[in-house]
Amino acid sequence: MKALFCTDGSKISFKALKNFSGWQKEAIIDVICIIDWTFLPDEVSIEEDGFANSCANVADSILDYAEKEIKSLNMNLGRKIKHCGSAMDSIIEQLKSEYYDVVLMGSHGKKGIQKWLGSVSQEVVNSSKNNAYVTKEENAKRKILLTTDGSAYSYEVIRQAINHLCIEDKEIYTCTVNEDPDLLFLEGTLDTNWLLEIEKQQNIFAAKALKTIESILEENGLKSLENAILSGNPTQKILDFIKAREIDLVVIGERKKSKMDKFLSGSISRRILENAKSDVLIIKES
Repeated sequence: MKALFCTDGSKISFKALKNFSGWQKEAIIDVICIIDWTFLPDEVSIEEDGFANSCANVADSILDYAEKEIKSLNMNLGRKIKHCGSAMDSIIEQLKSEYYDVVLMGSHGKKGIQKWLGSVSQEVVNSSKNNAYVTKEENAKRKILLTTDGSAYSYEVIRQAINHLCIEDKEIYTCTVNEDPDLLFLEGTLDTNWLLEIEKQQNIFAAKALKTIESILEENGLKSLENAILSGNPTQKILDFIKAREIDLVVIGERKKSKMDKFLSGSISRRILENAKSDVLIIKES
């Protein structure tokens, strides 16, 4: 696996690196540190008073520290990359210039107005085609949740996760969510018997989906600790499950969507990313 680790020297970025080390399989880590001058007023010259050299020295120190951390975590260092300019633009440029299996980032888990304004990690996830691993806090690196909607694509997401991650000694949980039939139709359009039949068919479909995941795990010598069929709003039910089981990493797929679709409706993966305390691995449709 080849990963791009994005760091500004913050503690949370290095917690992402530490968490990721518990799941990776002989990963090669390129490190990118961005000297972001875009926050400065236009009147300020970056050439004055050795400011540029000072920032460059700080970036070099961060990259050297990252190198030591990567080696101490038994991962392999690739390249050390230093960019100047917008953090998001620099990361996207690097992701386009080389192939990476995943981009690795920390997120401060902003709330309120800061959350609506977004963060570099969220912007990178939204703007790039790469799989993304995002951390908000250090965790035990032990419990993993695999999610499915019963589609062929969701099974491919799980296969990719198994291929890329080391989960042989982890606690594996799986879940799928049946949307509440009362939320799918206007009141009065269906009688109670129809609703019960829909729920029955949903449960049959969900059981088959979880059975398929079990088969995929068995093919790889793995076994799940719990398989859950949840009912309600998919995002909220997954978030509740993550909190109740103290999940460390949730794996979720994200289908291709136009920018307008993302703006209007978002996606379950994005809402999980914004609200879950666990690490989130988003595997994108190629």
